[in-house]
Amino acid sequence: MPRHPLGLFGLGVIGAVLAATAPLRAQGAGGGRDERESPEVEALSLTGVHHVDASELRHSIATQANACKSILLAPFCWFSDSKLFVAKHYLDRTELKRDVLRIKVFYWRRGYRDTAVDTAVTRKGDGVRVRFAITEGAPTLVSSVTVVRPESLLTRKALRKAMLLHAGKPLDLIALDSSLVLLRNVLWDDGYSDAVLRDTIILARGDRSAAVRVTVDPRWQAHIDTVIVRGNEGVSLETIHNMITLRAGEIYRRRDIVESQRNLYASNLFRRAVITIPPPGDSTKRIAIGVEESPFRDVRLSGGFNTVDFGQLEARYTDYNWLGGARRLAITGVVSNLLAPSLNGTGIFQNVTGNLNDVEAAPYLRPNFQSSIDLTQPWFHDPRNTLGFSIFAHRQSAPAIFIDRGYGAAASFTRDVAPRSPLSLVYRYELTEVDAGGIYFCVNYGVCERPTINALRGRHALSPVSLDLFTDRSDDPLDPTTGYQARLDLEHASAFTGSDFRYNRISGDASRYMPFWHGVLAGHVRFGWVKSLRSTGNALGTPGDTSGDILHPRKRFYAGGSQSVRGYGENQLGPRVLTVDPQILIDSGCTMATIADRSCDPSRVPSSAFEPRPTGGTSVIEASIEYRFPIWKQLFGAVFVDGAFVGEGALRDVTKGTGAITPGFGVRYKSPVGPIRVDLGIKPTLVERLHVVTELVNPDSTRSIVELTKTKNFDPLEDTGSGLRKILSRLTLHLSIGQAF
Repeated sequence: MPRHPLGLFGLGVIGAVLAATAPLRAQGAGGGRDERESPEVEALSLTGVHHVDASELRHSIATQANACKSILLAPFCWFSDSKLFVAKHYLDRTELKRDVLRIKVFYWRRGYRDTAVDTAVTRKGDGVRVRFAITEGAPTLVSSVTVVRPESLLTRKALRKAMLLHAGKPLDLIALDSSLVLLRNVLWDDGYSDAVLRDTIILARGDRSAAVRVTVDPRWQAHIDTVIVRGNEGVSLETIHNMITLRAGEIYRRRDIVESQRNLYASNLFRRAVITIPPPGDSTKRIAIGVEESPFRDVRLSGGFNTVDFGQLEARYTDYNWLGGARRLAITGVVSNLLAPSLNGTGIFQNVTGNLNDVEAAPYLRPNFQSSIDLTQPWFHDPRNTLGFSIFAHRQSAPAIFIDRGYGAAASFTRDVAPRSPLSLVYRYELTEVDAGGIYFCVNYGVCERPTINALRGRHALSPVSLDLFTDRSDDPLDPTTGYQARLDLEHASAFTGSDFRYNRISGDASRYMPFWHGVLAGHVRFGWVKSLRSTGNALGTPGDTSGDILHPRKRFYAGGSQSVRGYGENQLGPRVLTVDPQILIDSGCTMATIADRSCDPSRVPSSAFEPRPTGGTSVIEASIEYRFPIWKQLFGAVFVDGAFVGEGALRDVTKGTGAITPGFGVRYKSPVGPIRVDLGIKPTLVERLHVVTELVNPDSTRSIVELTKTKNFDPLEDTGSGLRKILSRLTLHLSIGQAF
């Protein structure tokens, strides 16, 4: 890569000097240290840094200041400077001089060739304070960028995407080198793996501007001659060839190398899979793949307890090569509510059944479970195709609210329409049965008539067919900083699919990530719409004209929570109703008669006596924007604004529903399992006029659902006091693992 001769020579000499002296950077903490010559560095500052990343610059030099070893040790570091808690760094005056050169090289590579650096070392307690005063100087700007290539190669769109160096910007050699790598990858994806790229930089007089020219020589389009696999024992060659997209006679493309290696690792059959890149110089390529197999079977057992679900056990068995062909069999079982009858209400465990008598409470204290058997057939006639089959069953309960039982089966066909872009066709047949009080059906199904509720308590089929498209172009699955993710789901259930709950549903969401200032700017949007079909009422056996009104609660849309509008609790933004004990209404001045005829006025009852329950909506629009920035080492901060509307009816009418915008802030600790996230959303002072529902016990012991005619002005911040207490009551805390989006 011929560049300005004097500049390249000077950079090469400087680089050689720094490389030769790199081992010296760790010195200073050994035995025999002279504290007068090598005192502790108590503080380090860089001044005058405006056009480069100060954190990156700080990490490029040898001189560092004492620092706490971990954020978890910060409380100890405040009170002690022991080596147990604090990483000690000492002043090496030789390295200090070299750091001046390192800073100049750092700036030189980024287009600032006249940077001046001065140092100052002053006493601070028993150690010293080191200051680097930097005068960045004027940058050398790029006057033009020209790429010379054959007309048939590298479209303008590809050039715009690959070239990170632009006219009018500083002459950043790192950006230029990265651009060349991206251009080579684009050419390689077209088969030109041996293409030669030459860059030339012509500096104008005074070194204040430079013309950049990149010449592309594609040479030849390479093809694959043979593919050789070594190291396999239990996995057949046929299975491995089914996993990879490299084929003899096909064009030799980089994306096939990447996709094939990803498929090998994703199969969980190999602990090592290395695809050797053939050397340049020949238009036919011989591909060698070396693998080292992993155990084909995996068994995992785990257990635990919490104050609500009591004892829990989970077991999972996976065979990654069941009957050969990389066919995957997974058997999973989870059991909870273990020992609930004896633990309920004792010690740390909550009394989850409240005032229910022993007979009423018994069903809610029985074990709950979730179980499934999943079979996956990868590479069905094509490495990009996957078949899946599963059978499942579950029993879940919420004490004194509902018991949900269900079982069924599902089948899916997935095709990777592009790398990391699966398109799935899924059919799921489930027989579901819910045993619950009338209020549950009134709130969650949207019907409060006793005959309709009795019909809904029966066993019904929930059997949709769906088409799901997902694409991932982000750089990290746990903590993305660039790129985007998007999902679109289309779902239909009708007599044709064998479903009693019948509806059309569409939903989608997208997230975008981009570097911004010293952090990451992330944005997220979500939308959804669902409509019950007119034949639903007849299919469910519900009398009366309820067609078009009944939706299964799982298919409604909700907002609020740790991955939604964070000023609200889980699902608490959107249409809601208030439930209340009838005795509370009576204590406030109502009578059994006024409750029964629905004329009771709930306005005299304090808001804290009501239980707000989300009913969900048929449409949703949601958006969030968040700025994530570094604070200290693995600790990051975030500020965000979330907003959503959840409504009834068409998507175009969603803004007539319930909506809110909530700002907030939080911190993230980047752990090996993903960011540990703590967010505080600020709840708005939103007073809603909500319907009130209660349940009466009739003289014949039957129960009646009553929806009062008069609504309640519900204020969640009512009676929360004033001052600090009122401010704290507006904060909603969320603790989770993983970014919000």
